[in-house]
Amino acid sequence: MTIDEIIRFITNLDGVLALKPGPGDGSPEISWGDTFFYYSPNGVAPKATQPFATIVTKNYPGDEKSRLDRPDAFRVNFAAGKESFIQWTGHAPRETAIDIDPSVTDAVIAHPVYGSVGWLAVVNPGRRADKATLELLHKAYDLARSRYERRAGGDEQLTR
Repeated sequence: MTIDEIIRFITNLDGVLALKPGPGDGSPEISWGDTFFYYSPNGVAPKATQPFATIVTKNYPGDEKSRLDRPDAFRVNFAAGKESFIQWTGHAPRETAIDIDPSVTDAVIAHPVYGSVGWLAVVNPGRRADKATLELLHKAYDLARSRYERRAGGDEQLTR
């Protein structure tokens, strides 16, 4: 799977806002070239909300072991929920896990930095992990949409 294929898949889901930071938009330079996905049916970047998925194209500080500085390396990250995390890792997010090489490609792993809060990741999804990647991205989208709708419903009730 390519980055463009993944972006197309996610942005074809209703209400998805994809942000691609770059020069001149006020974003930190480290984020340039990466993509952040939010559930935002109004098309406005949400404040104080984490993306439900990201695509990163480089090592971030503290995440050098992922080796995203290799040619054409990228990682898809998703918040697909506790159940999915347990299904793919065999343990709860905050439990100690067996050390996994965060640079392994085409495999679903606990995110090397945010695994403790339930994020999963795939470096360079290919034949082995492409289907799982799309399923987990859809799960992360569904969870983000449900959160949004719960919050919007609560706001609606407050204005009545």
